[in-house]
Amino acid sequence: MFTLPKLSFELTALEPTIDARTMEIHHGKHHQGYVDKLNAAVANTPEAELSLEELLSSVSEHSSAVRNNAGGHFNHSLFWRVITPGGAAQPSVELLTALERDFGSFEAFKQAFETAATTQFGSGWAWLTMDGGTLKVGSTANQDNPLMDVAELSGTPLLGLDVWEHAYYLQYQNRRPEYVSNFWQIVNWDVVSGMFAAAQQ
Repeated sequence: MFTLPKLSFELTALEPTIDARTMEIHHGKHHQGYVDKLNAAVANTPEAELSLEELLSSVSEHSSAVRNNAGGHFNHSLFWRVITPGGAAQPSVELLTALERDFGSFEAFKQAFETAATTQFGSGWAWLTMDGGTLKVGSTANQDNPLMDVAELSGTPLLGLDVWEHAYYLQYQNRRPEYVSNFWQIVNWDVVSGMFAAAQQ
């Protein structure tokens, strides 16, 4: 059975970047819903023996319910890990060097990421991925992610930003660019840098 991960911070801790009511609904209702529906979709099937990553890597072989809810569970689980109250440090020297190598500068990377997030039509996610030793930025629709064998953007996800309206609408309404810009205030670069290091092994 898949389970909802606990948050490492209080619901109020991300304010003013993300308000407590949004966090309560986002984590306790939306993410819990993906977990519950995923468990229902794989119940009493061989898929129940697969890990979340295994489901995603072969998602073209599974139902749309598995695709949507396995994606929703993975994406949100990563999202809670890469955010923290007040943000955390800066990218490691190794990650910063790679970002400068592949995007020209750290600021250029941030601009590319913000563009991916703000131009994603409708619901979806913006990503920083590690693919074949190269860092890439892009977006996916709905609850798709770069681990899926159907996604155009591939690689190991290092940073993900939820741009579904449920992630920001109570506080930001239709001002997605403001939400995206404020995201940098809560990024946990310690975690992102750790995943970057692990992806190179």
